[in-house]
Amino acid sequence: MDLTAALPAFVVTLREGVEAALVVGIVLACLSKAGQSRLNPWVYGGIGAGLAGSVLVGVLLGGVLTALNQSQQRYAPVLRQAMEAGFGLVAIALLSWMLVWMTRQARSLKAEVEGAVTSALQQDGAGWGVFGLITIAVLREGFETVLFLAAQFQDGLAPALGAIAGLVGAVTIGVLLFQLGVKINLRRFFQVMGVLLLLIVSGLVISMLRHVDLAIAAWVQLHPAWANLCFSAGPDCVLGPQVWDARAVLPDKKFPGVLLKALLGYRDQLYLAQAIAYLAFLGIVGWLYFQSLSPQSAGPTAKSVKTNSPSPQEH
Repeated sequence: MDLTAALPAFVVTLREGVEAALVVGIVLACLSKAGQSRLNPWVYGGIGAGLAGSVLVGVLLGGVLTALNQSQQRYAPVLRQAMEAGFGLVAIALLSWMLVWMTRQARSLKAEVEGAVTSALQQDGAGWGVFGLITIAVLREGFETVLFLAAQFQDGLAPALGAIAGLVGAVTIGVLLFQLGVKINLRRFFQVMGVLLLLIVSGLVISMLRHVDLAIAAWVQLHPAWANLCFSAGPDCVLGPQVWDARAVLPDKKFPGVLLKALLGYRDQLYLAQAIAYLAFLGIVGWLYFQSLSPQSAGPTAKSVKTNSPSPQEH
């Protein structure tokens, strides 16, 4: 098994998991400050429900892809490639949105969570309010991770192992922060994870386009009358001429090419459409991300709200 394929899933799950851990930690701190620690079981129940929902979605998506991969039906290859392209597109959109929007909202995260907890405590059925808040937070991060894993379906079991390791890492960071009071520079952590995530998602753009190309090629093979869809003269269908071929020098299935592929989106074969999309995505989303890191892009801060819990901008 090539464990290098686990690295992207580890990075994505670790970053998503730490965000969920911050929400959980802030909620627990708010409950403790309000003298409502009796509601802590609702928090743990929300964590379990969010994780269970994420795993269920992952099992369903994986089951569908596995069934298509093993199916002898005529259109199974087309559907499988189209679904993997679709999962990749949705994962790219969600992870890009999370990378930019959540970075901008990080400074107000603590105030927003505390406000939601305060509102829940003022209503009947406070436990259900806390449960729903935690479940949504965990499920949101888990759903983004599951879609990313579905887009990496062809890499086998390694991405799932990376996701498990990332989850363990996120729980460890949460315990260090909120239970043991260890000081961690979360600003630097999210900046480093953000850059890695940007590069990983840029590589996902290349894979997504390849699945689109394979889906169209499979359709044309079944319906030769649609041959005009394949306008490329090379071995691909719609990706244009090949602009890069380093298989003899730096193959992406051997070290160090396989590591570059996992973390930087490197491919030993690259076509014109993939190269343009990669550079465009990296340039546009990268610019938006680094703009979101500037203080001017942040929303209202939470300076007026104080608890014993850290926010993503503290430490």
